[in-house]
Amino acid sequence: MSVGTAVTDQSYSQQELLDIFDITDPKVRSVFLNSAIERRFLTVPPRDADGAVLPEVQGELLAKHKRLALDMGARAIRTCLENAGIDLADIDYLCCTTTTGFLTPGLSAHLIRDMGILPRTSRVDVVGMGCNAGLNALNATSSWAMANPGKVAVMLCAEACSAAYVIDGTMRTAVVNSLFGDGAAAIALIADPPDAAYGGPSDVPPEPGGPRILGFASHLITDAIGAMRYDWDDEQGKFSFYLDPEVPYVVGANAEQVVDRLLAGAGLRRSDIAHWLVHSGGKKVIDAVRVNLRLTRHDVRHTTGVLRDYGNLSSGSFLFSYERLLQERVTKAGDYGVLMTMGPGSTIETALVQW
Repeated sequence: MSVGTAVTDQSYSQQELLDIFDITDPKVRSVFLNSAIERRFLTVPPRDADGAVLPEVQGELLAKHKRLALDMGARAIRTCLENAGIDLADIDYLCCTTTTGFLTPGLSAHLIRDMGILPRTSRVDVVGMGCNAGLNALNATSSWAMANPGKVAVMLCAEACSAAYVIDGTMRTAVVNSLFGDGAAAIALIADPPDAAYGGPSDVPPEPGGPRILGFASHLITDAIGAMRYDWDDEQGKFSFYLDPEVPYVVGANAEQVVDRLLAGAGLRRSDIAHWLVHSGGKKVIDAVRVNLRLTRHDVRHTTGVLRDYGNLSSGSFLFSYERLLQERVTKAGDYGVLMTMGPGSTIETALVQW
């Protein structure tokens, strides 16, 4: 039905972040300045009287995650509902996904209370699945919508990446620190009753006129289960995210089989796809996917644009790209689109949609 996004208050250029954290190592600086990222929204740690960044213990990071995720999440949901012309009281199901912090009860319960969403609302929280989680959650949310025709389901991706940083000067953390940003995105879904007037892939749905989800396909790269992961850092006393340098090549090498399986189920080929919305995982990841799927730079323009303006927003990145596609107003009735996310597992998730 609609999409809505939100970010935190302050954005920084990569050079500004290098200055704030007083990073002088030439190799680390090169990682930041050659990331294809111009600005990111982040909530940097507090600083002392001399401007030096103060360390944040894990408890403070968890509190930051809760504060930022709830604020961004609420704003993204409100924008999503406004764009659809519906009210908070219309929400029947709320699915929240995040990887940048842990809460019990989860984000969904806090949002229902804080926003005044009806307490009867069904909910689920998807925690710890990483950058691919948006499509995992969309699969579950769309399944609920299909099982409950006419009811509104809302999915929220809320990632406070500012609450998941370790600053220790190593190249391991430098790659992560150069990449991620804060952001939240919400999407609203509704399923028509079984006796709706359309049903075949070539039919055009009635209002609200958004794309229909036709199917999903997943691929778990079991040999690379440790390529993207959270580890506990005893020295730092907090969680530390790890990205294997081989991730772009692992993802790229497996992209074709899962996309072709997704399309084969609908009798389609890659040339039938008008719109590609790929997770903004990083410059090398995007290039690897683009080359292996034989996509043009125009095909991934929103993916690279979101990376440039926001960095990697983890699970919600693909919805920021989707929002930009809608703002272009270039989609036509009958157009097919592929959504693609990649993350820990290592996992590639895909969805096929049609306008």
